[in-house]
Amino acid sequence: MIYFTSENLLFVGSILIFTSILISKAGFRFGLPSLLLFLLVGMLFGSDGLGLQFDNVRQAQFVGIVALCVILFTGGLETKIKEIKPVLAPGLALSTIGVILTTALTGGFVYLISGWDKIPIALPLVTCLLMAATMSSTDSAAVFNLLRGKNVNLKNNLKPVLELESGSNDPMAYILTIMLIQVATDISAAGAGDTGTWKVVSNALLVLLMQFGAGAGTGLFMGYLSVRIINRINLRNTPLYAIMLLSIVFFTFSIAGFLHGNGYLAVYIAGIVIGNHKITNRKEISSFLDGMTWLMQIGMFLTLGLLVEPSEMIKLAPMALLIGAFMMLIARPASVFLTLLPFRKISLKSKTFISWVGLRGAVPIIFATYPVIAGIPGSDQIFNIVFFITLLSLVIQGTTITPVASLLKLNEPMPEKQDMFGIEVPEEAGKLAELTLTEDSLLHGDTLKELKLPEGMLVMMIKRNDKFIVPNGRVKLYSGDRLLIISDRINEP
Repeated sequence: MIYFTSENLLFVGSILIFTSILISKAGFRFGLPSLLLFLLVGMLFGSDGLGLQFDNVRQAQFVGIVALCVILFTGGLETKIKEIKPVLAPGLALSTIGVILTTALTGGFVYLISGWDKIPIALPLVTCLLMAATMSSTDSAAVFNLLRGKNVNLKNNLKPVLELESGSNDPMAYILTIMLIQVATDISAAGAGDTGTWKVVSNALLVLLMQFGAGAGTGLFMGYLSVRIINRINLRNTPLYAIMLLSIVFFTFSIAGFLHGNGYLAVYIAGIVIGNHKITNRKEISSFLDGMTWLMQIGMFLTLGLLVEPSEMIKLAPMALLIGAFMMLIARPASVFLTLLPFRKISLKSKTFISWVGLRGAVPIIFATYPVIAGIPGSDQIFNIVFFITLLSLVIQGTTITPVASLLKLNEPMPEKQDMFGIEVPEEAGKLAELTLTEDSLLHGDTLKELKLPEGMLVMMIKRNDKFIVPNGRVKLYSGDRLLIISDRINEP
């Protein structure tokens, strides 16, 4: 057995990360989600594999919280309001009502089968609902990673719906988990007939409002404040902007918690606010956060993989298979169709695809650590079942997103990305665009000074085949020439 110590932590950690990256590269060829492979690497090196001993649930939970803060913030940073505005209502409905329905349906099913003779454990109703609550949200890391990593281009604004749902449904799942832990604790301490238990249930709505209200308010305030700080602080060392923003992310999460709000919601909203404003050194900040997001994903999934004991998980495999199949084939579709019932413009095919992209990932596993830390009876079984279902979801749903989209005829070719001649400019300086000349473009003349361009646009470079030309007013232009244009964005809203 190998234990983590201060002497070997860096050595072991570097090997784990390096191995994960190599395996993910190989797995990409077979269409396997990278996050699944990170989990498997952790399990391979764990107690039932190569013998690394890691059983500290609190430390694993802390790693998960830190990672989720960065992942959700980066997801919000890349979310454009113009894209999510048309799908705001269905996305929020899925992240709230959909989570509650999934919890109720799955919890009821778990309670039903827990009394069967061939099922190894029997759980009370509250514990069954608690298990369902930990798994009720789709995982933001998994959804962001798969949709963006595989370059899936979907029709009918489905991509913004799925990303909005996965980014905003964690708070509801978290709230339900914490509430049910409190109920289970009260029942365990004083008996099912204790009136205090039902008092907790009656206060659930107040807790819900506090979590959402304080979380959203903190996220909005910190988002707008961050924009002002970043654009006015004028740091000499450019990399410090990204580090400062990272500190703001953790500060936002903490402040939301102090105000009894939901920190995950706060950092996600803060990311959306910042991402939809002009900020200094956006390119450097985005590059830094992209790298941090990948590091956090790898670290989080490796840690959770090390934490689980596959031998114990296998014992609960029959029960986990039943629950997983029920969630994927019945609970998730039923909750999606019922939630989206008022939104008649969303087609049947779109609802079917949303039902299938109910990916479980690190978030359910992290939430499953809360009952373990709280000492809820049966919490070890909950953790192992949730872990098994997560693996099942990543294997089945994670590998079939593109085929299912093709089957439902909801995918479309990715738009060609313009390379902008390999040139980038600071966001505050303007916006780059490419223009390919046609015969119609040259009707008024074939020189640059005769070319009719809107006010506020300037031609920076001309590319003709493989040749680059420095522009001036006398340069003769031809059909097929590509112009690199910088436009003034001062007057844009």
